[in-house]
Amino acid sequence: MTQKLKVAIVQDSPVPLAIDAGLERAIAKAREAIEKGARVVAFGEGFLGGYPAWLEHIAPARLWDHPGTRELHALLLGQAIHGEDPRFQPLQWSVDIANVAVSIGGFERVRGSLYATQFLFRPKAPVLRHRKLVLTPPEKLMLGQGDGSTMGLHDAPWGKIGQLASTEHWMPLARAAMHHEGETVHIAAWSELNDIAMLASAHYAFEGRSFVLAAGTIQYKQEVIAGYERAGGDGSARKLLDRLPEGQIQHGRSAIFAPDGVMIAQAGTAPEILIAELDLDEVGRGLATMDVDGAQARHDVFELSVDRRARAGIVDKDDSAAA
Repeated sequence: MTQKLKVAIVQDSPVPLAIDAGLERAIAKAREAIEKGARVVAFGEGFLGGYPAWLEHIAPARLWDHPGTRELHALLLGQAIHGEDPRFQPLQWSVDIANVAVSIGGFERVRGSLYATQFLFRPKAPVLRHRKLVLTPPEKLMLGQGDGSTMGLHDAPWGKIGQLASTEHWMPLARAAMHHEGETVHIAAWSELNDIAMLASAHYAFEGRSFVLAAGTIQYKQEVIAGYERAGGDGSARKLLDRLPEGQIQHGRSAIFAPDGVMIAQAGTAPEILIAELDLDEVGRGLATMDVDGAQARHDVFELSVDRRARAGIVDKDDSAAA
């Protein structure tokens, strides 16, 4: 019997810098997708807090100790998701009641550092976090790199869900580790889907024989400025944000790919909830001709070791044990 799964990508504008307001929007949009019948819902990279467009578009913002960048960083630290954040509870209730999964990207605070994290909400289970392993050069100025402890997948009744963010899709070993887990649906979170991101997402689907939800976001200059004001900015970063390109600076173009790499749905550059019904039997049919973790893996020649330990950076040792 053919097993079908309805999925959705929420392509919309975040509320840049104002994460509380962004969560309210995300919850409303997730519920809208769930009402349309989606059992897996994906948002783009950095939806909670917005992608740091000032680092991408304004070269002086990447200079050491830039006052505008310092203020924006402090705003995000104050707003960022932290630990078992109680602000997640309304979205978790929706996930529990509807028995669905929702993946959403955002800024997470761990001690004094920010991470680009994908949060996977699961029915009646803890939120599954994936902290971005490899950052773009501008992102390195403000974000920490994740470790192997957040590369877990969710076991749903119909298969496995995994998630990576943007540049991680160009990491052959990260892809190999994810393919080894046997994903049925993969969330590929991007700030927007340009041509090279589209290629990476299609390739991931074909290589891994999984469905890929390539989720992008939309962002306008005026929304960044409005979010800054809503987050309580003191004005020192306003001149910096005024230098962003006019109009739309992230263009969405989200897409859904089948296990043969063929695009089965695509959004434009406006807000949209992109829906597709997946035939999960296509995963097994695809593995008949390509299985990079099995028949084509050549485990006798290649071996991959994945360190899944959490790396806190500080290890306290008992003096008495050393004596």
